[in-house]
Amino acid sequence: MKLSVLYLSADSVRLLKGSSLCSGRLQVKSNQRWSSVCEDDFDLQDAEVVCRELGCGPPSHLQGALYGEVEAPVWSREFQCGGHESALLDCRSSGSVRSSCSPGKAAGLTCSEPVRLVGGASRCAGTLEVKQGLWRSVEASGWTLKDAAVACRELDCGSAVLTGSRNASWDGPTWKIKPACVKSGSTLRECATSSQSPTVLELICSGKGVAV
Repeated sequence: MKLSVLYLSADSVRLLKGSSLCSGRLQVKSNQRWSSVCEDDFDLQDAEVVCRELGCGPPSHLQGALYGEVEAPVWSREFQCGGHESALLDCRSSGSVRSSCSPGKAAGLTCSEPVRLVGGASRCAGTLEVKQGLWRSVEASGWTLKDAAVACRELDCGSAVLTGSRNASWDGPTWKIKPACVKSGSTLRECATSSQSPTVLELICSGKGVAV
């Protein structure tokens, strides 16, 4: 089943109605109440903090009202983050106060998925790693090019060209990702379960915007 409602690991922010755990319409919790945020009061530096707080990768898009209209109550002050804060509510805020947003002005964003390829000739080649609290390599067994296409897509690296395996560089834990979970439409992070494998996945993607 595809999870697409909200991500709950952060105490004070959440994203609603997105296509993955790292996208959606922003809400902020204060005094035990969730509030919508106006697009005009939210910028890229604020988004960097939200994505970090949720455990996602850097923001890739800011999209007002893509994930639905503003719902009352509305967060009353403009965020003024520097981009380095660990939580949105740690950021400074403006002194001005608003009580409503214009239609279509709800703050929404898409954070990149916490997936990377390391040790290759480019950012689109190397050992696949997924972050779920900690970065770990992915167990190599059971991967096909079709499964690997999900990783390339999350990395914005085109199509999967080649999969392989190598010996793990250390004896620590890895992630196991079941193909059936990936095929259901879930992201790699949603499908990752703790494991320990002597071999990890190597992947080469075609590169951004290149079809194979």
